[in-house]
Amino acid sequence: MGVTKQQITPGDGVTKPQKGDEITMVYTGNLFDPTAANTKGKQFDSSVGRGDGTFKTRIGVGQVIKGWDDGVLVTDGGMTLGEKATLTITSDFAYGDRGFPGLIPAGSTLVFDVELKAINGKSA
Repeated sequence: MGVTKQQITPGDGVTKPQKGDEITMVYTGNLFDPTAANTKGKQFDSSVGRGDGTFKTRIGVGQVIKGWDDGVLVTDGGMTLGEKATLTITSDFAYGDRGFPGLIPAGSTLVFDVELKAINGKSA
Protein backbone atom coordinates (compact mmCIF):
# COMPACT_ATOMS: atom_id res chain seq x y z
CA MET A 1 0.00 0.00 0.00
CA GLY A 2 1.17 3.54 -0.54
CA VAL A 3 2.22 5.39 -3.66
CA THR A 4 3.37 4.41 -7.12
CA LYS A 5 4.79 6.94 -9.54
CA GLN A 6 4.74 6.67 -13.32
CA GLN A 7 6.94 9.31 -14.92
CA ILE A 8 5.30 10.93 -17.94
CA THR A 9 7.92 13.59 -18.74
CA PRO A 10 11.31 13.78 -17.01
CA GLY A 11 12.31 16.86 -15.07
CA ASP A 12 15.78 18.39 -14.99
CA GLY A 13 17.04 15.31 -13.13
CA VAL A 14 18.87 17.42 -10.56
CA THR A 15 16.69 19.92 -8.71
CA LYS A 16 14.65 18.09 -6.07
CA PRO A 17 12.43 19.56 -3.38
CA GLN A 18 13.38 18.96 0.23
CA LYS A 19 11.11 18.57 3.24
CA GLY A 20 9.61 21.97 4.07
CA ASP A 21 10.20 23.53 0.63
CA GLU A 22 7.38 25.48 -1.01
CA ILE A 23 6.44 23.76 -4.24
CA THR A 24 4.19 24.88 -7.06
CA MET A 25 2.26 22.12 -8.80
CA VAL A 26 -0.31 21.71 -11.54
CA TYR A 27 -2.54 18.73 -10.80
CA THR A 28 -5.71 16.85 -11.61
CA GLY A 29 -7.15 14.24 -9.24
CA ASN A 30 -9.33 11.31 -10.26
CA LEU A 31 -10.80 8.33 -8.47
CA PHE A 32 -9.04 5.08 -9.38
CA ASP A 33 -11.20 2.93 -11.66
CA PRO A 34 -9.58 -0.26 -13.00
CA THR A 35 -12.16 -0.43 -15.81
CA ALA A 36 -11.53 3.11 -17.11
CA ALA A 37 -8.93 4.30 -19.61
CA ASN A 38 -5.63 4.84 -17.76
CA THR A 39 -7.48 3.71 -14.58
CA LYS A 40 -8.79 7.27 -14.21
CA GLY A 41 -12.38 7.41 -13.07
CA LYS A 42 -14.37 10.46 -12.02
CA GLN A 43 -12.36 13.67 -11.64
CA PHE A 44 -12.80 15.15 -8.16
CA ASP A 45 -10.35 18.08 -8.17
CA SER A 46 -7.96 20.07 -10.34
CA SER A 47 -5.78 23.15 -10.05
CA VAL A 48 -6.45 23.84 -13.75
CA GLY A 49 -9.02 26.59 -14.20
CA ARG A 50 -8.49 28.08 -10.72
CA GLY A 51 -6.53 31.31 -10.48
CA ASP A 52 -3.25 30.81 -12.35
CA GLY A 53 -3.86 27.06 -12.58
CA THR A 54 -1.28 26.14 -9.96
CA PHE A 55 -1.32 24.94 -6.36
CA LYS A 56 1.33 25.96 -3.80
CA THR A 57 2.11 24.05 -0.63
CA ARG A 58 4.95 23.18 1.73
CA ILE A 59 5.89 19.58 1.00
CA GLY A 60 6.76 16.90 3.54
CA VAL A 61 5.22 18.66 6.53
CA GLY A 62 1.68 17.26 6.46
CA GLN A 63 -0.06 20.09 4.59
CA VAL A 64 -1.23 17.64 1.92
CA ILE A 65 -2.10 13.94 1.96
CA LYS A 66 0.76 11.57 2.79
CA GLY A 67 0.67 10.20 -0.76
CA TRP A 68 1.59 13.61 -2.17
CA ASP A 69 4.40 14.10 0.36
CA ASP A 70 5.83 10.65 -0.44
CA GLY A 71 5.19 10.85 -4.19
CA VAL A 72 7.00 14.16 -4.56
CA LEU A 73 9.86 13.53 -2.09
CA VAL A 74 10.49 9.77 -1.89
CA THR A 75 8.81 7.38 -4.36
CA ASP A 76 11.22 6.26 -7.10
CA GLY A 77 13.73 8.88 -5.95
CA GLY A 78 11.19 11.71 -5.77
CA MET A 79 10.39 14.26 -8.44
CA THR A 80 12.69 16.79 -10.06
CA LEU A 81 11.87 20.28 -11.29
CA GLY A 82 9.71 20.20 -14.43
CA GLU A 83 8.77 16.53 -14.08
CA LYS A 84 5.29 15.33 -15.00
CA ALA A 85 4.07 12.12 -13.39
CA THR A 86 1.02 10.10 -12.45
CA LEU A 87 0.77 9.24 -8.75
CA THR A 88 -1.50 6.36 -7.78
CA ILE A 89 -2.21 6.65 -4.06
CA THR A 90 -3.95 4.00 -1.95
CA SER A 91 -6.54 5.11 0.57
CA ASP A 92 -4.21 4.66 3.57
CA PHE A 93 -1.97 7.37 2.07
CA ALA A 94 -4.96 9.53 1.03
CA TYR A 95 -8.26 10.03 2.89
CA GLY A 96 -8.59 6.53 4.36
CA ASP A 97 -11.82 5.17 5.75
CA ARG A 98 -13.35 8.64 6.17
CA GLY A 99 -12.99 9.69 2.53
CA PHE A 100 -13.82 13.30 1.73
CA PRO A 101 -17.61 13.63 1.98
CA GLY A 102 -19.27 14.63 -1.25
CA LEU A 103 -16.14 14.08 -3.35
CA ILE A 104 -14.15 10.99 -2.39
CA PRO A 105 -15.80 7.79 -1.10
CA ALA A 106 -14.28 6.07 1.93
CA GLY A 107 -11.44 3.67 1.08
CA SER A 108 -10.76 5.19 -2.35
CA THR A 109 -7.51 4.86 -4.26
CA LEU A 110 -6.70 8.12 -6.06
CA VAL A 111 -4.87 8.93 -9.30
CA PHE A 112 -3.18 12.33 -9.63
CA ASP A 113 -1.56 13.75 -12.75
CA VAL A 114 1.01 16.19 -11.38
CA GLU A 115 3.66 18.55 -12.70
CA LEU A 116 6.34 20.10 -10.49
CA LYS A 117 6.47 23.68 -11.80
CA ALA A 118 8.60 25.42 -9.14
CA ILE A 119 10.55 24.87 -5.92
CA ASN A 120 10.87 27.85 -3.56
CA GLY A 121 9.97 30.15 -6.46
CA LYS A 122 12.54 28.68 -8.89
CA SER A 123 10.65 27.71 -12.04
CA ALA A 124 11.34 24.90 -14.46
